[in-house]
Amino acid sequence: MPTPFSYALYPSLANKRVLITGGGTGIGSTLVEAFAGQSAEVSFLDISDEAALTLQERLSTATHPPRFVHCDLTDLDALAQTLAQIEQRSGPVDILINNAANDTRHAIEAISAKQWDDSIAVNLRHQFFCAQAVLPGMKAAGCGVILNMGSISWHRALPDLALYMTAKAAIEGLTRGMARDLGPHNIRVNSVIPGAVRTPRQTMLWHTPEEEAKIVGGQCLKQRVEPEDVAALVLFLASDNAARCTGREYFVDAGWYGA
Repeated sequence: MPTPFSYALYPSLANKRVLITGGGTGIGSTLVEAFAGQSAEVSFLDISDEAALTLQERLSTATHPPRFVHCDLTDLDALAQTLAQIEQRSGPVDILINNAANDTRHAIEAISAKQWDDSIAVNLRHQFFCAQAVLPGMKAAGCGVILNMGSISWHRALPDLALYMTAKAAIEGLTRGMARDLGPHNIRVNSVIPGAVRTPRQTMLWHTPEEEAKIVGGQCLKQRVEPEDVAALVLFLASDNAARCTGREYFVDAGWYGA
């Protein structure tokens, strides 16, 4: 992989108002940096204040310095207020990236009804309500882009992720339903399906050298998928170059078919 990673430049993304959930760490922080590099106006939500503020400071010299807003996406009242404040400050959102999620492993026998509800809230519910909140502005503009982050996990039937995979499978149905309903307003909706992405969290918690070897062994391409690979796809789908792309799932997984 080139160092530093070199993104294509999309003139249509310059000055676009972009909202990214879960933008403080992992894939989300890479998305924030990638869109800032396109001269987009980025607002990003997270609950990890320290990491998000560090990212905001690091990108403070961008054409439009990204703005971090603390927000618990599982609190729908707080979410609605936060999105209203962002729109009042910056204007209607042009591009929504529904990225936030939590893939903590779990055993089926250990899950309570509250844990079920909490998992759905953090992995699925906010994607719908974030989209709902930005729709008036997109409809008034006559265009918009919503990108929902899915997961390879349920396509591969990975272990100890039943709740997470349930939510991620539902995101693809949500995407197709929204694409159909919002198409007449020229609002495009797609899902991005990352494979086994090498983030600090995954490396620290689950991607041991043995697991990494197994992942790469099952991929058609024998290199790890990096957050920048995901961001490169997201930039394309958000740009006008993807003007006829909607209602679909786009994989960036290095062809991960093996066991």
